[in-house]
Amino acid sequence: MTVPDRPWGRALGLRGLQRLHGYLVVTSDSEPTEAERFLLSTLVRYTAAALSLAFADRRLRGQAVELQQVREQRTGLQRQLISVVAEQRYQRAVHTLLTDVADTGGGEEAVTRALHGLTGFPALVEDRFGRLRSWSGPNRPDPYPEPDPVRQDEMLHAVAREAGPVRIEDRLIILVRRHGEILGVLALLDAGGEADEHTVLALENAATSLALELAHMRNLAEVELGLRRELADDLLVGTDTASAYARSEAIGHDLHRSHYIVVVQWSKRTVDDSFAETVGRAAAAQGMRSLLTRRSDHVVLVADARPRARALYEALTVETGTYSGAIGVSAPCDSPNGIPRGYQEAQRALEVRRQSREGYGTTFFDELGLYRILGPGNDYQQLEAFVHEWIGQLIEYDARHHATMVDTLTRYFDCGGNYDETAASLAIHRSTLRYRLQRIRDISGNDLANVEDRLNLQVATRVWKIVLGGSG
Repeated sequence: MTVPDRPWGRALGLRGLQRLHGYLVVTSDSEPTEAERFLLSTLVRYTAAALSLAFADRRLRGQAVELQQVREQRTGLQRQLISVVAEQRYQRAVHTLLTDVADTGGGEEAVTRALHGLTGFPALVEDRFGRLRSWSGPNRPDPYPEPDPVRQDEMLHAVAREAGPVRIEDRLIILVRRHGEILGVLALLDAGGEADEHTVLALENAATSLALELAHMRNLAEVELGLRRELADDLLVGTDTASAYARSEAIGHDLHRSHYIVVVQWSKRTVDDSFAETVGRAAAAQGMRSLLTRRSDHVVLVADARPRARALYEALTVETGTYSGAIGVSAPCDSPNGIPRGYQEAQRALEVRRQSREGYGTTFFDELGLYRILGPGNDYQQLEAFVHEWIGQLIEYDARHHATMVDTLTRYFDCGGNYDETAASLAIHRSTLRYRLQRIRDISGNDLANVEDRLNLQVATRVWKIVLGGSG
């Protein structure tokens, strides 16, 4: 750009995902230094990202998919790393390389490849929960160790207290942060403790470059999500697993853990944002990390831990000032695919609680027993689960030993518990029948003399015989 009275001027393009938003015009009395050019490039990226967010709307979901497809097609990665013999040339190479990598939009994989090439050490990026996102170099563990949440939190706190990289066991670790928020962990595998000041310099610059990229990706994801409630709504009706994991990480929720669906309904309380905030506050006070949404007459939590028996209910009685509430809790959901079923289970548990004599309190679906299959909308899979819970061990025993324990129990119930009739129908001696029934008690762990066990066992054998065709 030619600007009067300014010897140097440039129009720097502010590019979004699909359009050129405009230009940032910069003038100076003199040619900028290399450091100033680096700052200008950083300023351009921030300004472009801000404009992208301002122009984005709900159509960013489709735009993000298109952006990912474009990024997968990009091949503009640095292919050759500069051999450095002098410290000054090495520093210049680090700055130049990582700036170029950031400009290509290659993400954490491009950064770890560049860092591994610069240092010779295996480089890796983990998310803040300790799960691997990218690894460049040899000795990658397969499978990668499952993180321990307690140890991960301790490690993050230890590294956060230091200004630069921290050595923990065989790793040189630095946090990837933006405005104080931890976006991930960047580390070098240095079992021999050979890292020098050049390695530390490369690691710090790589963390800075990676922070810009991850922050930009995080901002786009947050705009796409809108609210955590949108993710919870999608999970309850069913959504793509890979997308669910990516979206949950963008909002700082670890969806990889088992989750429980918690449905909260309170009499004489309008289910509005205020009540939803009350439920969320009470859940957080109990140490429950969750995604929250609401329906017309209840609030739903997608929680990463099973609520304690009465803790949430009692907390809400304090928050609301009344005891007129009911809570239904699902069985554990081990993946996002199981959350829609978990929502149905939580609603069933809530329904049973509401229809019971004591209509207020908390009911867990996995404690309902026979009530799990008595309500409307129960399917074949739920019947199988009930049968497996009560006589699954007997079915497995029969399969392994070519025995007839389930058939014996079924005949016993069909004959009304009469030993003589049962033995005659099975063409066995009465003492043999007595022995089998004792084995059934030992294998299943259920007591035929207990009224509730006897009822559930009888229903399970009837479902096994009639609905499931007597098949294991």
